[in-house]
Amino acid sequence: MYQVVIVEDDPMVSLLDKTFTEKDPRFTVIQTFSEGRSALEWLSCHPADLLILDVYMPLLTGMELLHELRAREIESDVIMVTAANDAKTVDALLKLGVVDYLVKPFTWERFQQALDTFCRHRQAVAGEAVSQDALDQLFAPSASSPEHPVPKGVQESTLERIRTCLRTAPPQGLPSESISRQTGLSVVTVRRYMNYLVERGEVVSSVNYDTGGRPCRLYRYPGLA
Repeated sequence: MYQVVIVEDDPMVSLLDKTFTEKDPRFTVIQTFSEGRSALEWLSCHPADLLILDVYMPLLTGMELLHELRAREIESDVIMVTAANDAKTVDALLKLGVVDYLVKPFTWERFQQALDTFCRHRQAVAGEAVSQDALDQLFAPSASSPEHPVPKGVQESTLERIRTCLRTAPPQGLPSESISRQTGLSVVTVRRYMNYLVERGEVVSSVNYDTGGRPCRLYRYPGLA
């Protein structure tokens, strides 16, 4: 589970950031701050995977905080959630390596996309070397499979949560109920998305009769079993 720190001076936005983050079972919020200086001192002594950061804050702005973190070789990834959308600020923060940039006000779906982008980044650089497919998923996820447009009502961010779950599935696959528990999605939603992934040939399904009761359908990536 990824550990998240939120630095946001607006208490309502901070609460929204926390609520949206913890809707995703891959993340837990371990600390929140309303200004940058306290966040800097805490982060200097405590590791965090992801920082959700505002720009306009007292004592130390988000830009100044990020500069200080990098100067101290603190390599937490950063998602900006801010009202700052002038080109100079955006360009400067992107050059500091932020994972994603959300301009207030934002939707849950866009926030979820940012979390998915962070996860793709971490997965891509987890091994000894990075494959071209992993790089394509990181830099151009929508372009990596143009022959399979996502139909109306299917969210790419939800698909990515299910794909992440299936990447760590056992060889025999996982039932809908297990995928539901691991992703935080309802079983009905999981089954609808699995039907879509099976139809497009990305996932295969099989029936497990060795349950001692009612048979269940298992889902996995091709070639795992």
